[in-house]
Amino acid sequence: MIRFPAFSDSPVIFCVVTTTVAAALPGVAAAQVSERDLPVNISAERMTGRPDREVQFDTNVEIIQGTTTILGDHATYNILKDEVDASGNIRMERMGDHYTGESVRLRIDSGEGFVTQPTYKLQKNNAHGTAERIDFQSEDEAVVSNGTYSTCESPDPDWYLKSSSLRLDRERDTGFASGTVVYFKGVPILGTPAMSFPLSDERKSGVLPPSIGSTNKGGLVVTVPYYFNIAPNRDLTLYPKIISRRGVQLGAEGRYLGETYKGDTRVEYMPGDRQTKTDRYALSSIHTQTFAPAWTYNWNLNAASDDQYPDDFASTITTSKQRLLNRAMSLAYNGPFWTATLAASNFQVLQDPLVPISRPYDRLPQFVFSAAKQDVNGFDWSAVFDATRFAHPTAVVGNRAVVIPKLSYPIIRPGFFITPSVSLHASSYAIDNPLPGTPRSLNRAVPTASLDSGLIFEREASFLGKPVTQTLEPRLFYVYTPYRDQSLFPLFDTGLADFNYGQLFSENRFIGSDRVSDANQLTAALVSRFIEPSGAERARLAIGQRYYLADQKVTLPGVLNSQTRSDLLLTGSGRVSKEISVDANMQYSQSLRTMVRDNYGVRWQPGPMRVLNLQYRRDVSNLLSPLEQLDVSAQWPLTQRWYGVGRINYSLRNDQPAVVNVNNSLRNGKVAEALLGLEYKADCWIFRVVAQRTPTASNAATTGFFIQLELNGLSRIGSNPLDALRQNIQGYQMINQPTNTSR
Repeated sequence: MIRFPAFSDSPVIFCVVTTTVAAALPGVAAAQVSERDLPVNISAERMTGRPDREVQFDTNVEIIQGTTTILGDHATYNILKDEVDASGNIRMERMGDHYTGESVRLRIDSGEGFVTQPTYKLQKNNAHGTAERIDFQSEDEAVVSNGTYSTCESPDPDWYLKSSSLRLDRERDTGFASGTVVYFKGVPILGTPAMSFPLSDERKSGVLPPSIGSTNKGGLVVTVPYYFNIAPNRDLTLYPKIISRRGVQLGAEGRYLGETYKGDTRVEYMPGDRQTKTDRYALSSIHTQTFAPAWTYNWNLNAASDDQYPDDFASTITTSKQRLLNRAMSLAYNGPFWTATLAASNFQVLQDPLVPISRPYDRLPQFVFSAAKQDVNGFDWSAVFDATRFAHPTAVVGNRAVVIPKLSYPIIRPGFFITPSVSLHASSYAIDNPLPGTPRSLNRAVPTASLDSGLIFEREASFLGKPVTQTLEPRLFYVYTPYRDQSLFPLFDTGLADFNYGQLFSENRFIGSDRVSDANQLTAALVSRFIEPSGAERARLAIGQRYYLADQKVTLPGVLNSQTRSDLLLTGSGRVSKEISVDANMQYSQSLRTMVRDNYGVRWQPGPMRVLNLQYRRDVSNLLSPLEQLDVSAQWPLTQRWYGVGRINYSLRNDQPAVVNVNNSLRNGKVAEALLGLEYKADCWIFRVVAQRTPTASNAATTGFFIQLELNGLSRIGSNPLDALRQNIQGYQMINQPTNTSR
């Protein structure tokens, strides 16, 4: 029996030990002892009662057990029930969370209890609110009755939710509210019978806030997604979507990630489109998997119900403009120095209503074997074998086998390099339906010899007042390939390679294996780099040109080869300062004495959430489809809290008739693509409003208007424009993310 001291006006301390302390538990480490196994310490200025049953405490009562502390004016401790009742100016700290209230009852052994007329503040996310009552159902779970919830620091929060019942689960890191209304600036903006939200940044299952937007093709679009957090590496989102002019579209997206696999599948289906009177659907699925030590399997599957699907359902701000839908599968084995791949692919073409799109050949199937080794007694060698079955509904079809062995002997020294190489391109064709006058079987063997060489000079220099190492790197690249008549060979997958600085050092000016260009040519180039002491490249300048020592005879239909030299290529890029970077690329035709392709870009980023991009592009190499565009994008603070975001891609040409250019934008001397928006950052919420014009075909575009309200610690209400902002504005930063201000 515990004996009490004589009652008096003097303060006394009373301690009740409910169980043996952790250190006395045999074979149990202190860290393994739960909160309920720790002793309870109670202190007060006065105490009365029976020490074997019930004890009352008055004035400055303090009850402590582990991380739980209760302060109040009065308290009763029931020893038999191991329960504390306290009242009067209650202040309680429990598992790091803080509460105040009129009264509290708490079972010491289980953590169950309640507090009346409370206010609360959660440690994990600084959320706070008021309620009629909070019931503690365990150490990790509490139910807030007729209460509020907000993550705003202010006692008069800009936003809060009011719920008849709010369950806060620390173990699952989730809040679940019933009978909920979300208030913003005192105005109810969202009502729902049930909603859930995370108590931290962790993912959780539940109904997500609705997404509301509008497009010129579908009208008002309302999406109410439901998110399933199946596992840490798997989730599923269902997103039924109401499109006012068309009907209800059902959608689902599943993602998964494992040690040896990952994938993402998205499906959309609309039964009975009101405008087309047909069922509409789209599918996109990507999967990559490694099984066994060296086997890899992939698929990339895409499909749509009809040609107009990208136009009619461009209802999200990140809509794709892709009209060639690839379906591909592959199985690969990776050996120590070789790889074997078996693949199959075909395409669905969503035809542009103005400019017809040619359907690529299907590869059903394709087998590729490639091997390579370096430094085998000083030699590097590689070999590729490609056997493909080409299929097409309206064109010449057949089989093609290609073998390309290559041998080189690189000589690399500190100040120079020389790499002689020899290779052979051997191919065989078996044609099922040859054109009149052409054979069914074709064979070709074309050798190639090349010599790549360069010098490297260095000197100490300065760049804009900073010490750097400047290099001067002249390079000569010679290629000889004899002529072989290839005019009877079909064109399954071959086209003229884009002419750029990297292509200057390619042995074949075609991409694909149906044409091997004859060559007796020399490429001369000069590169100068400015390298900082840290090793970072501050700037680079390069110039290069290819000289044809003999006429080129192998060509493609509609392509003429009468030049003695290629266009002159000039390129430069660098950082003028920590805030400014520039780049420029120019293609100068000496025969026409004009620039046929050039682009110039400047990026200025003086600080966080401050970026301005300016780019000019021009391409008149194709007279049937010239291009000239000015592209401006920016993110910039307008006031302390308002930020402007935008991008304008403006076509400067006014040629007729209007045709689509290589960037799929209209050439009518007008805005081709545009995005304009505002962002507002408050202490506990962010508001975004964005409008975007997106071309979906040569004569069609979708205009959308999207609004989003992000309530910190709760959710984002409205359509999400963040992906579009990142894609359209190089250097964009979220305004509520911490930034590194040290530069």
